[in-house]
Amino acid sequence: MQKQRIVIKIGSSSLTNDYGEIDVIKLQDHVNAIAALKEEKHEVILVSSGAVAAGFTSLGYPSRPVTLKGKQAAAAVGQSLLIQSYTELLHEFHITPAQILLTKHDFSNRSRYRNAFQTITELLDRGLIPIINENDTVSVDELTFGDNDMLSALVSGFIHADMLIILTDINGLYDQNPQIYPTAKRLDHIEVITEDLLKNAEGSGSKVGTGGMKSKLLAAKTASSLGVPVFIGIGQGRNKFSEIMKGNGDGTYIMKHRLGSINTKRQWIALHSEAVGKLYIDEGAEDAILNRGKSLLPAGVFKVKGTFEKGDVVEVHSVNGLLGKGVVTYSSNDLQEYVRKLHDKQVKNKFVPSIEIIHRDHWVEV
Repeated sequence: MQKQRIVIKIGSSSLTNDYGEIDVIKLQDHVNAIAALKEEKHEVILVSSGAVAAGFTSLGYPSRPVTLKGKQAAAAVGQSLLIQSYTELLHEFHITPAQILLTKHDFSNRSRYRNAFQTITELLDRGLIPIINENDTVSVDELTFGDNDMLSALVSGFIHADMLIILTDINGLYDQNPQIYPTAKRLDHIEVITEDLLKNAEGSGSKVGTGGMKSKLLAAKTASSLGVPVFIGIGQGRNKFSEIMKGNGDGTYIMKHRLGSINTKRQWIALHSEAVGKLYIDEGAEDAILNRGKSLLPAGVFKVKGTFEKGDVVEVHSVNGLLGKGVVTYSSNDLQEYVRKLHDKQVKNKFVPSIEIIHRDHWVEV
């Protein structure tokens, strides 16, 4: 099989026993399968849950804590236990792991986002396995990625993975909740995650994890939109990941046909950036950027709203509503002056702006 870049997300239920402790047998099985992929020369990125689940018993909690401070304290204890276990088991195969802890801010901040990409790429080039988890101990709002499901989707997109494998304790997606309806049928392959599928997936989850099947479907929807095929299901044995990659996995494959990957810069604009202003454009400019692959020129703008600087992200609107977002090459003050000159009959024919407002490479539709 051709060398591929694979993101594997392992949930808490696939790592721990009923008491919330790390299950050495489960962990060894995962490591054996990861080692098999490395032997086949594939690149592997592991997004691993389990820190909170591994740590809460050491703090004296009878079950997974529900408060933010309890989760953060459990993660502080459990994260070291988790990475220590991975390090010891991977060492048997002469594989070195590298721990990376991320927060949502690492994605929304453009420089951090770029640095995370460069770090992971360098680790892969050096033959290491990045082990990624949300930095639960410093999350100030909540554990935002939903049991790392969405985190794995975002990581798989921005490193241009060939596949995202979400390993869980349910063998795929069903047309109805199999815990309620015994006649529910599994969906082996789907292209589009609909609202009905999301509704059917509500309510299924593990007592040691935070994400149910709906969380995994939302993550799969994001990864799929970025051109990454997704598998959600179960697996055992040394060859489980290899078999999943071959299409023989016990679960559901989610893949949009004929969809290429989206470059990292445009992913950041689409998913993580915060727009700080708005541009309103005419019908000619709308046709140019939506249908003819053109950049947005100053001549197409008739209104500027908000205060922004060169390099900021703004929304672009037409009479038909929001069209997309992009990185501007003008500040709001300069752009307002240009728009004024373009619509001033006395100077219109004398004024020729030199560059685009938004280059097509820095633009995404919504």
